[in-house]
Formats: sequence, structure tokens, C-alpha cells
Amino acid sequence: MNGGLLMREMHTMLGLRIGLAPVLTIALGAAAAVATYADGLDFAAYRSKVEPIFYKKRPGHARCVSCHSAANNSFRLQPLPEGATSYTEEQSHKNFDVVSKLVIPGNPDKSALLFHPLSQEGGGDVFHSGGRQFLDKNDPDWKAIAAWINEGKK
Repeated sequence: MNGGLLMREMHTMLGLRIGLAPVLTIALGAAAAVATYADGLDFAAYRSKVEPIFYKKRPGHARCVSCHSAANNSFRLQPLPEGATSYTEEQSHKNFDVVSKLVIPGNPDKSALLFHPLSQEGGGDVFHSGGRQFLDKNDPDWKAIAAWINEGKK
């Protein structure tokens, strides 16, 4: 093999390694970031205390599952089967995976799951097409979800 060809092959290989390094770093970092959101979050507490809020009828509001089972956004819940009063364990695990990505353990105020449906006057997001599920942070359901998120930091 001549020197020029060898140098070109080495340059190409080095270029691929250097070119792929940032891609791999970003991909692995994103995977790690997603994993850390679910780290420490308690599935049993989610299923017993948080998830029922999503299919609970709140006065003056639609159930979260009514819109978010057909939604094409980051908070897409499993559809609640007709006549069912709760999710199966398999559905709950799928919902937990989705919800965990909207939560920053230990920081309910920065967690989209609570920030987005909270009224702007209460410190929430500017817009939620489903209306304001929580007028303020004193709402018992907001507090229940916040407690679960705070437990996730421990």
C-alpha cells in the first residue's frame, strides 16, 4: 500500500471516529437523561395516588384521559377501556413511562406534568388547550402529584 493511500484511509477512519463521537455522545447522553427522570420515581405510588387523577372527574373539567388518550403530544395516556374504572397494570406501566418523562424528580415546579395544567395566575404555563386543571398549588390533586415527584428525589 502506498503512503498516500494509507494516509487517506487513516484520515477517513479518523474522520469517522471524530465525526461519530459527538453523535454517540449526544445519543448516550439523551438516553441517560431519559433514564434519570424515571430513576427514583415510585411506580406503586404513581399507580395508586397519581394515575387515578388522570381518569377522575373534576368539577368543571374533562378527565385528563378524555383528551390525552387521543393526543399526539408528550402526554399521551393509554385509552381507558369502555366501562373500565382503572387501568390494567400493563397500561399503567406504559403511562408511567410517558409521565416519567414529564417529571423532574424533586422539582414539581419545573415538571411539565404540573406546570402545564396549572393556571398562569397560580404560576403555571401560559397555555393548556384542556383548560386549567389546577387553579393553584393548593389543589389536593396538584399536591398529590407534587408529593410523588418530590419523593422521587430521595
